[in-house]
Amino acid sequence: MSELTKPTLIMRILNGVERAGNKLPDPAMIFLFSMVLIWVLSAIMSHMTFEAIDPRTGGAIEIKNLLTGDALASFLAGMVKTFTGFAPLGVVLVAMLGVGVAEHSGYINAGLKMMLKVTPQALLTPSIILIAIVSHTATDAGYVLVIPLAGIIYYSMGRHPIAGIAAAFAGVSGGFSANFIPSGIDPLLQSFTETGAQIIEPGMQINPLNNWFFTSASSLFIILLGWYITDKIVEPRLAGTKVDSNSDDLPEFGEITSKDKRCFFAASLVMLIGLVLLFVSVYPDDSPLRSADGKLADFSAPIMQSIVPLIFLLFIVPGAVFGFMSGTFKSSKDMVDAMTKSMNSMAYYVVMAFFCALFIDAFKQSNIGALMAIEGAQGLKALQLPSAVTIIGIIILTGIVNLFVGSSSAKWGLLAPIFVPMLMQLGISPDLTQAAYRVGDSTSNIITPLMPYFPLVVVYCQRYVKGTGIGTVISMMLPYSVALMVGWTIFLLIYWWLGIPLGIQASYVYP
Repeated sequence: MSELTKPTLIMRILNGVERAGNKLPDPAMIFLFSMVLIWVLSAIMSHMTFEAIDPRTGGAIEIKNLLTGDALASFLAGMVKTFTGFAPLGVVLVAMLGVGVAEHSGYINAGLKMMLKVTPQALLTPSIILIAIVSHTATDAGYVLVIPLAGIIYYSMGRHPIAGIAAAFAGVSGGFSANFIPSGIDPLLQSFTETGAQIIEPGMQINPLNNWFFTSASSLFIILLGWYITDKIVEPRLAGTKVDSNSDDLPEFGEITSKDKRCFFAASLVMLIGLVLLFVSVYPDDSPLRSADGKLADFSAPIMQSIVPLIFLLFIVPGAVFGFMSGTFKSSKDMVDAMTKSMNSMAYYVVMAFFCALFIDAFKQSNIGALMAIEGAQGLKALQLPSAVTIIGIIILTGIVNLFVGSSSAKWGLLAPIFVPMLMQLGISPDLTQAAYRVGDSTSNIITPLMPYFPLVVVYCQRYVKGTGIGTVISMMLPYSVALMVGWTIFLLIYWWLGIPLGIQASYVYP
């Protein structure tokens, strides 16, 4: 092999990660084996005594034995409820019903063809990452809309579709805490930060947008970083990976006709009317779609809890209009067939979701995840490191815990009562502590198979390359994860050093 064709060190490492990862069992079996492991560990650790204090109860944390007769009986009795109550499952399936109609009617196809005519090839990647970051405003919409659409867009432009999926996944999940637009995650994290701060100063108030300026600036950083990694590392490495051209599920793009344009604009007009009606409905201060105190971005607001049903409606209605106007749909049965096709592609994900739901429930019930988070935080506290090093330690610890505990709010609920008062005693404000947590909470999302949406990304990739496995996705996303962990940490330290405001009513120091 000549020097020109010899793989670089980075490529060899990533290829090794892919080979090792693809030798792992199927994701469904990984979740099953992990659940059994948690059972065994819970039985062993339940006889141990831990000094770590559980911030949720105020008492010493206890590991629950999941192998007792009562626990196993409860597991069997609640198995169906655990599966059907698995939040990502409902989000994915309901949204995909509407998206399926829009896709198979030709509505999405027509929209993409029109968009591709005005989007410069060179700006495709940053545009995708930007949309992925903004999608956080609609909770988990990015996973079911932006990521698969990115694959279709790249494929239609003659680029590798899995590179598009990687870029979107990096924006949606790797840059989870970055956004120009405030979302429900802001007041959710703020509530835990405020509770932690009140341990030191009762009555202390934290603004929900205390990190808004930092997350907005982070968006620009992540777009540039993701753009470089996608175009210079990920896509060149995928050059030798052939797309399965014999797949029946690959999108086909031809020339857009005048009829397509008329149908698309008519369907889009219907969607626009729907959005206007939605705006009119939420505008009044006493709108039933607002929370009890009149807020829209609060998680308790019905509008925030209706994001997925709204996605369903905002795709199925224009999709149906386009289908019947263009002749793609002849009857309601054609719409049902379109939904059925979209569900067929989700069958593998449903199987994985079943085992994933059982594992996550066992991990939560056992308290092992809580123990990991609390012991890690206490260990960091005991080191008594300088302020900047402590911030780095919080980011790294959060990233490690994030590999096992996916819920952002659950982790911060455990860590905030330790981190926030600890750093306040070092003169660091709760606002800066929360910003550090948000960096660590985002960067390792994209490399852990235990993240609930990770199997869904594997399914998206298998649409184009049927042999895609866990190792393929991990090796593809590893450059993003490492670069985000290192780069975003440095970005926060420089941001802090320059003294740029973190957000509204935020500070770096306490008091």
